[in-house]
Amino acid sequence: MTATSFEFATAGRILAGAGRAAELPEVLAGLGSCVLVCTGADPARHAGLLAGLTQPAAVFPVPGEPTAAAVRAGVAAAREHGADVIAAIGGGSVIDAAKAVAMLLANGGDPLDYLEAVGSGRVITRPSVPCVAVPTTAGTGAEVTANAVVAVPEHRLKASLRSPLMIPRVALVDPLLAVSCPPPVTAASGLDALTQCLEPFVSVRATPLTDGLAREGLRRAAAGLRAAYADGGDLAARADMATCALLGGMALANARLGAVHGLAGVAGGTADVPHGMACAALLVPVIEANLRALPPDSPALDRYAEAAWLLTGRPDASVGDGLAWIRQTLTLLAVPGLAAFGLTAAQAGDIAAKALTSSSMQGNPVPLSRDDLEGIVLAAL
Repeated sequence: MTATSFEFATAGRILAGAGRAAELPEVLAGLGSCVLVCTGADPARHAGLLAGLTQPAAVFPVPGEPTAAAVRAGVAAAREHGADVIAAIGGGSVIDAAKAVAMLLANGGDPLDYLEAVGSGRVITRPSVPCVAVPTTAGTGAEVTANAVVAVPEHRLKASLRSPLMIPRVALVDPLLAVSCPPPVTAASGLDALTQCLEPFVSVRATPLTDGLAREGLRRAAAGLRAAYADGGDLAARADMATCALLGGMALANARLGAVHGLAGVAGGTADVPHGMACAALLVPVIEANLRALPPDSPALDRYAEAAWLLTGRPDASVGDGLAWIRQTLTLLAVPGLAAFGLTAAQAGDIAAKALTSSSMQGNPVPLSRDDLEGIVLAAL
């Protein structure tokens, strides 16, 4: 199951711990002379951090999941202000937008030149301009991943810009920044983080390094996810989930994902489904479909059993026990089915067909057919 020949890439520097966001001005000062700061819809939330910057700065709000048009606007803003370093303070969408802007500043062209599935297939050849990622949610692990997800509304899907050259120069992970996250955001981001540890763990591209990261990430999810949802001020739980997201990001960047993310990207492009909620709704149906399709001697079966142990804390836990833990967590975190976001059974076949070509499917532990994928979407409604 685990590759014996592999490579591993991650951020050049990772700063993690409560209060470390205060080091952002110093980090940026060492990387460039003018900074474009990508934030969420309300930049004022980060006024304290921004006030400490020592070089000229322009702020570029990213109000939602980035589109190709938003990325173009970000590149234009960076060029207008002469930015030579990009900072991202926000969730996965903000960080993805910043990574896309940093890549295009160095490589030129348009997002559609590089996007998987819908783009021209242009290869990214130059390292991005320096990018510093400061996550404010514990979910995507975008601060250490090699891709940026961009929505393409005209194609009704989300696609990725992807290259190790896009990994941020510095990841600054401070769990204090997630304390203000409301419970629904905590649930969506946390379930995404859990999924991004589980899928690399059972991936056909798993390596000894990603295995260790995924194991610890699953332990952290078990300890922190429910607790962070129940009490957003529980700093130990927030730290567990920040670490889970960081570890999952490093794991997926090097071992790929699986059918959950292959389907979630298409579902999110078809309807307004938050990425974490899409992953949460699809997680159990994908595991069940994989278990049905895996041969009896597949190493992935042992991985699913080990994941059940890590999540439940019971060495004798079965795969069924692990699934029960996930189902109970979905109930506790009030996760709805995909139908709550407007997806219908009539769309399941189209989503399945598009997901077959997703790069995330390359890591799934067993090939799944279009019929398998359609059944998963129907079960997730």
